[in-house]
Amino acid sequence: MAISTGSSTGLGEPEEASLEDRDDAEPYMDRESSIDMDSPLHSPLLPPDSSLSGTTQREHEELPRDHLKQDDYGRLKDTQPKVAKGTLSTSKLATSDAISRMHRFSLYETSTRFFLVGADVLDRKFRILKVDRTSEPGVLNVSEDNIVYTKKEMNQLLNAVDEGNRLSGGLKLRSSTWGLLGFIRFTGEYYMLVVTKRSQVAMIGGHYVYQIDGTELISLTTTGSSRFKTDRNSEEGRFIGILNNLDLTRSFYFSYSYDITQTLQHNILYARQAQQERRVDTSPQDQPTSPYNEMFVWNHYLLNSAADCLKNPYDWCIPIIHGFIDQATLSVYGRTVYVTIIARRSRFFAGARFLKRGTNDLGFVANDVESEQIVSDMVTTSFHAPGKRLWANPNYTSYVQHRGSIPLYWSQDSTGVTPKPDIELDLIDPFYSAAALHFDDLFRRYGAPVYVLNLVKARERTPRESKLLKEFTNMITYLNQFLPDERKIIYKAWDMSRASKSRDQDVISTLESIAASVLDVTGFFHNGDGCSSLVQMQNGVARTNCIDCLDRTNAAQFVIGKLALGHQLHALGIIEGTSIEYDTDAVNLYTHMFHSHGDSIAIQYGGSHLVNTMETYRKINQWTSQSRDMVESVKRYYHNSFLDGQRQEAYNLFLGNYIFVQGQPMLWDLSTDYYLHHIDPRLWLDQKRRSYINWFTPSYLASHTMPESIAPHDLENHTLPEIFLDDDYWLEYYKPLALSSFLKIFSFRMNSTLRYLPLRRHDNHHELSPFKVRLAADSESTDKANERKGVTIVDPLERSQDIQKGHSHPTIGSVEEHSLSLHEPPNHHNQPYSPPGILKDSSTLGNTVQSSLPNLGKNGKPAKDSLAVAQWTMNQFVTNSLSPSVADSEMAEYGRYISHPLNLPLVVSTEVPASSSLEFLTYINSVSLNASSIPHSHGEDIADYDEFLHVEENPLTVTDADTPKKRYKAYRQWLKGKSLFKQQRIDP
Repeated sequence: MAISTGSSTGLGEPEEASLEDRDDAEPYMDRESSIDMDSPLHSPLLPPDSSLSGTTQREHEELPRDHLKQDDYGRLKDTQPKVAKGTLSTSKLATSDAISRMHRFSLYETSTRFFLVGADVLDRKFRILKVDRTSEPGVLNVSEDNIVYTKKEMNQLLNAVDEGNRLSGGLKLRSSTWGLLGFIRFTGEYYMLVVTKRSQVAMIGGHYVYQIDGTELISLTTTGSSRFKTDRNSEEGRFIGILNNLDLTRSFYFSYSYDITQTLQHNILYARQAQQERRVDTSPQDQPTSPYNEMFVWNHYLLNSAADCLKNPYDWCIPIIHGFIDQATLSVYGRTVYVTIIARRSRFFAGARFLKRGTNDLGFVANDVESEQIVSDMVTTSFHAPGKRLWANPNYTSYVQHRGSIPLYWSQDSTGVTPKPDIELDLIDPFYSAAALHFDDLFRRYGAPVYVLNLVKARERTPRESKLLKEFTNMITYLNQFLPDERKIIYKAWDMSRASKSRDQDVISTLESIAASVLDVTGFFHNGDGCSSLVQMQNGVARTNCIDCLDRTNAAQFVIGKLALGHQLHALGIIEGTSIEYDTDAVNLYTHMFHSHGDSIAIQYGGSHLVNTMETYRKINQWTSQSRDMVESVKRYYHNSFLDGQRQEAYNLFLGNYIFVQGQPMLWDLSTDYYLHHIDPRLWLDQKRRSYINWFTPSYLASHTMPESIAPHDLENHTLPEIFLDDDYWLEYYKPLALSSFLKIFSFRMNSTLRYLPLRRHDNHHELSPFKVRLAADSESTDKANERKGVTIVDPLERSQDIQKGHSHPTIGSVEEHSLSLHEPPNHHNQPYSPPGILKDSSTLGNTVQSSLPNLGKNGKPAKDSLAVAQWTMNQFVTNSLSPSVADSEMAEYGRYISHPLNLPLVVSTEVPASSSLEFLTYINSVSLNASSIPHSHGEDIADYDEFLHVEENPLTVTDADTPKKRYKAYRQWLKGKSLFKQQRIDP
């Protein structure tokens, strides 16, 4: 995030993360005009036939435009035809006068105002928002125009603004953005936060979900006014520096048309309820209250300022979530299944690991994350089923889990150097009021019952986590005594850390049994119309926690999610059973996604990746995983000790927990942020006290039911385009006016199980199923096929056979093609495939070539275990040791070696052999010619040579005659009392 310098970014569309990540890199083409509306040489909203058309293209970009006066702007507005809200055309949706959503924005500026122009997905309908830059400090003056303009009308409007402000600097394209996040104020003026880069990460029901890759903070004041300059206000600059510590380009997501703050079950339920109530326009922007889940809207504080000034703030501002989103393809014999994982982090009581523990007074817990996995069969894209059954597509399923800190008042002092500070229970509430609020909120969000899986340690030498275990158990016991029997909180406590270190306990098996009981209680969501396809609802949720809600929690949620994945695939008709084995392509893909999900949550809360992964608990690759775990532990300790304070200040500022008030302490002067996240104790007396017995809301305990799907012909006085006005998935996903390629389409670039297919085949049959268990020898993937290229060891036996048949052999450094090809059988000439190797079966010695083949299974195919085939058994080894023999093939190989043409005869005489080759004769002649040029030795050289050859009777005795010799210099120094080793000067 950066402060704008006021320079123009040029005319064009906002920047994407990369060319490969762009979803709409190719321009939209208007049917009414042949102009490239997104070309960098043309403004998307200024006509090419303006008064500047006589200049060059570069001058056309840089010349300013004027600002239209207020009265001229009002008169021009009055001349445009106004469209009443909800007035829809009965023609095609693309030609209706209403605008559903704005997908891209262009920010223009003059000396006194900003103009934000929004365009729909087709760039054919536009709206405009005006922001005043001359307001007093602390005053936000924003006005929206409800008129929907065509492209021609918007061009005329901007040209009029340009001509009317020619003398004051003109109208410039400030930037092209993908969305407005809201307005924020520190000590004086307001700032506008916009998205400048984005990348696609998922597609749900034809609606794209984007990750923020770039933002810009733009000041709303005039840069020429000295009283608004930031450099004179050091406090303003320091607040901006604190806000820059929050990296909005990591794990922040948004969508224009799909509500990612709510679960899929809630979105489908909300849309069907709207049909039942005959409310056609179910767009979130048109509801009197925000339908978004404000718990997960991280720019809620920035949207409050826009909500105070705008009638429809969500028409212009987009809500964002913080967490994790990933999507991959499960390819089942050409049938495409999308697996999507969405993690939503709560903005309440948000913060770093040691700074936010337990719960606050309102029942919001630390590290509160909602994880949802959506599994959909992409036979049809939208949420609507064939036959005009709205919001009833039976190919969508989802499952939701929850994690959060233990809802007690506890903390840890991180000021010391201890990596694991002591746990302190700050307050003992006998009525557990905060926990009651927390579980009542879980009932509201997910229904009942709630399955609590507590994974903290039970037995410790020095009690730390066990303190919370006892108090947590007492809390559940107290709350359960007032709940109905069928809605009581299900509590399961298990010391997962101790079980993972024990040799007689299987962590995965225990978690799988717990996961089975969880799925039986909560169920999962499966959409349908209730007639041809049954509807299943998820009632309740699994709440998992450990001490940090990171490593152990992520492993437990993975096992529960893996079992839920099997049930979801079974409901879609993909697999026959409800379980999926480990080491299959489907589970490997899901493991990769869930590890990334856990790493993102761990970085956001703890500052490092997961310390203990599924490899740790499955006890595979222990040496590699242990070294990685140590590195991540050090990184986590460093972040918790030195960087968490800065991150917490950025959270408090961005989320609006701290708001500057004149005369109050600054954010950096606060010794603690306790009162920023808890209610002022003086306000408790004015609030109504909740009942200690009836602490829950009875209506929240009712089971969720899905309303029946209504066909469009059952809706009175409404046409089909009106129903689909809100769900414009067709235009957003297929982009009928866009020119693109497969490499730029997100669906073709998505991660898939195809990358896990093995390249090496042991038989003629290649298993493509993603639900087949892959052996260790089959685990090589396509993207790792060419990573290592080395020497290929060829067995002499196989080499001799191929020589006899006339086959060639690969050279050193080459790779055998038959082991990597997917289109050829592993061995030619209809012979069984034999894994290359040096060690052979004992039966090959002295037998025929056919008997040298490895042990074969049924139908002449090699056995599955290639390692066992290639190795000798102990009996064979002993037999060959006691009865050594030489095979005929080895004798033939030795004979070929001794008859090699490059072997030269030994020199036993000066006579040249008569059978010598031409090359040998040439070498002899060249040596004879050069023999005369060899220099002769002088007498001095011969004397020195004789000195080295002369050996005394006692060669180890050093005499006086040897002392002057150079090689005895060290010996002379030793006789004088000096050391034999060279002395080095030591610097003082």
